[in-house]
Amino acid sequence: MSLLPDRHPNLDFFVLDIADAVPKDDMASMEHPLFSLATKPDMRHLEYRNGDNILKIRPSGLGLPTIFDKDILIFAISQLMARKNRGEPIGDTVRFSARELSVATNRPIGGNHYKRLEDAFARLQGAQFVTNIKSGGKVETRIFSLIDEGGFVRTDDERFRLDYCEVKLSRWLMRAIETDQVVTISHDYFRLRRPLERRLYEIARKHCGSSPKWQIRLANLQNKTGSNAAIKRFRHNLREIIRADVTPFYRFEIDDGDIITVRPRSGSITLTPTITIPEWAEEQARAHARTLGRDYYALRANWLTFAQEETVKNNPPKNPGAAFVAYCKKQGNLRS
Repeated sequence: MSLLPDRHPNLDFFVLDIADAVPKDDMASMEHPLFSLATKPDMRHLEYRNGDNILKIRPSGLGLPTIFDKDILIFAISQLMARKNRGEPIGDTVRFSARELSVATNRPIGGNHYKRLEDAFARLQGAQFVTNIKSGGKVETRIFSLIDEGGFVRTDDERFRLDYCEVKLSRWLMRAIETDQVVTISHDYFRLRRPLERRLYEIARKHCGSSPKWQIRLANLQNKTGSNAAIKRFRHNLREIIRADVTPFYRFEIDDGDIITVRPRSGSITLTPTITIPEWAEEQARAHARTLGRDYYALRANWLTFAQEETVKNNPPKNPGAAFVAYCKKQGNLRS
């Protein structure tokens, strides 16, 4: 099964700085199966144990939060981390438009944004978590939700259009942001079609990272994904994903003993290869960013992500400094 199409390949045509933030995911939710992989309402009460860690999840009236609901959290975390990396103060609330969310997470623009967001907010806020999972150097043993509030404002006219959305993150997630317990993920994460594909990418990103390989038994992997399929069905689904071979950065293998091996796609190049931008290029890029009204750190992070992805494909920049400056020059002017 192929990746979803890149629905918004020309972000520069939209004046949407918020959609340019490098996607970030919190490591605690990458480690543990907090999100349902089901495509229909999942009303199960779940309990997971991993050593001393215990996680209980109680669904909302609309069911458990889904892996696609998590897009909202990734989007919010990414915005707050972008502000933090620029040295700006951050709070626990992010305001955005449905269009910005759609562009950043590769969703179609249009349709019934109001209903989809209302249901997602209800699942994210209504599901209760009872856990002692570590987050930000502390240990939680209490009941909480992933967001404290989620809402939207619509215009008071005959069209009653969705104006903007707001989401207030829980203290559990905010501690992960404040202590930098987050990692960069691939933009292609949002192009993965199947919930299990997304969850497998998260697990690979968290546990394999840029190491040469990481191994796990099939039953343990299924437990980490949160899949409730029979082991035979889970093995079949995993083999389909392995045959499709579209997981960003990583390749999965399974042997006759049900041992899963995860490797970065290039054995000779790490996931995040060292790409150095010389000082002269940094200075020129900052000047271009000021002239264009652009966020220098966002430009730098976006270009480094692109350059690293190309390097993994054996297409590294021949002159990183010149390539970075040229990229900055091509960005649209937000001051005009």
